[in-house]
Amino acid sequence: MTGMMESANVQTRRAFLAILGTALPVAPAWLHAQTRAGGEVVVVEFTDAGKRGQPVRVAKVVKSEAEWQAQLSRVAFEVTRHHGTESPFTGAYWNLHDRGLFRCVCCETALFSSDHKFDSGTGWPSFWQPIAKENIVKHPTRSVLYLESEVTCVRCDAHLGDVFDDGPRPTGLRYCIDSAALRFVTLVK
Repeated sequence: MTGMMESANVQTRRAFLAILGTALPVAPAWLHAQTRAGGEVVVVEFTDAGKRGQPVRVAKVVKSEAEWQAQLSRVAFEVTRHHGTESPFTGAYWNLHDRGLFRCVCCETALFSSDHKFDSGTGWPSFWQPIAKENIVKHPTRSVLYLESEVTCVRCDAHLGDVFDDGPRPTGLRYCIDSAALRFVTLVK
């Protein structure tokens, strides 16, 4: 029964928005052909105390479907590896107000800080900026109502969510991120 309920809570964000009448385009082909080769990327590392380090060159995390499936929960696998999304108001972090860091559930890269989180009323964790611009990749798409971009982790290509241009100051952006793509770490002293 739990598996059935979980599957009801996982859908594509674009499908969800289409239901709301936004008439989003079909997902581009690159969504299904993410980088498979290894190589290196530059990330900014953060300690669990929130201390920012220097940008460093690290190996790209590349795993087989079977390896990702063994590592992740079913929902996290569908969201991060198959570009799914949770239904609104169902994820673990949409209403979390604790201080801490949000790391990638797949590779532990620091992605967002609670200092940049805000209540967007959408039912997904929302941030007005990433913890470090180097740690995410935005893939632009256009819909009828928004300039929207898919957001992925630079280190492992995990689908995280989308960014919209309807957020608060100072950036005017809303990073709408799935809880299943994140692992929250309470700041340590």
